[in-house]
Amino acid sequence: MTYIKLGMHHLLYIILLSLLFSAHSCSENDSNGTHNNDDDITDTPFSFYYGADLSYANEMEDCGALYKDLDGTTKDVYQIFKDEGANLVRVRLWHNPDWTNYSNFNDVKETIQRAKSKGLKVLLDFHYSDTWADPSKQEIPAAWLSEINNVSTLGELLYNYTYQTLDELSNDNLLPDIVQVGNEINGMILQQGELVWPIDWQRNSTLINKGIEAVRAIGNAKNEEIEVMLHIAQPENGLWWFEQATANGVTDFDWIGLSYYPIWSDYDLNEVQTPLSTLINNYNKKLMIVETAYPFTLENADGANNILGQDALTGGLSASQQGQLDYLNALQEIIENAGGQGLVYWEPAWVSTDCSTLWAQGSHWDNATLFDHDNKATLGIKFYNAALNE
Repeated sequence: MTYIKLGMHHLLYIILLSLLFSAHSCSENDSNGTHNNDDDITDTPFSFYYGADLSYANEMEDCGALYKDLDGTTKDVYQIFKDEGANLVRVRLWHNPDWTNYSNFNDVKETIQRAKSKGLKVLLDFHYSDTWADPSKQEIPAAWLSEINNVSTLGELLYNYTYQTLDELSNDNLLPDIVQVGNEINGMILQQGELVWPIDWQRNSTLINKGIEAVRAIGNAKNEEIEVMLHIAQPENGLWWFEQATANGVTDFDWIGLSYYPIWSDYDLNEVQTPLSTLINNYNKKLMIVETAYPFTLENADGANNILGQDALTGGLSASQQGQLDYLNALQEIIENAGGQGLVYWEPAWVSTDCSTLWAQGSHWDNATLFDHDNKATLGIKFYNAALNE
């Protein structure tokens, strides 16, 4: 989740169905287990990923939320997205979040099981933190804190955690299709407190590459194709970050993942195709917007202040259900025209309930979900319909 926009050196402020994989083309491993990224970009199993981040869905249901489709019929929330055409579910994983019972390993297992039972692909988002990791905060898990200055040991901890998590998922036939090695990792990963700038790339590349190695290793061990994504908040930050990362040996990844919220970006909707094209052309990687959202109203359903307000509007679109749908359709077209292959809506099910967040009772996103204040699907959910015609 993106509450902030981050400059290169300091913070500015704080949050189905046509193509199949070629038989491991552009993803075979050499005898040393190194992933081969020398070939051209491969296609996704779909021509385009239409995704929903449902990390909050289990919790919201436990808090009493019931979800309704466009006809007002109460249904399983995963089924609603499946019926509309979604083909991917994204889910976050925290290391040991002792402050909540959600986004831990057991909760993530449930999410992946529910997604796979509907035939949906899965994108697993390792935060490598006990809480929210984002461009303002990459807090090292408490269990690893004693090794924060020992890069070698810390790298092994990260590798083993990533490998063992995926191994346990594999034992239940729940391996994800794509793995994010970190969440919005604009700043150096596994830090304590305020982020240190500039990035120490010797440390950072070592740690990121250990995460990538773990994903490759489990894929080899299980004879499964698991793709690697690196995720940066805002396209403008992707431009400098991937330049620095590749110059420092971070090259063995398949996907560029981006958060794009116009409110926190240098690029308005009618401008964002340029940096997306630049990233794809410069690095010959697949690209997906893995977080975005647009308000269907400016009204607040509860005491938790809405994060997206009037200043979140873009492209001359209104804060309405039609405006939300128009935004998603326009952004999807922009991504596809740039050569990208996916768009994930961030937290479409984070509706208002009596439960509380870290900050307040209710939801800070209730005006930007894909369900209205009666938990009935908004017109925005029709964005997924395009997948049914692919």
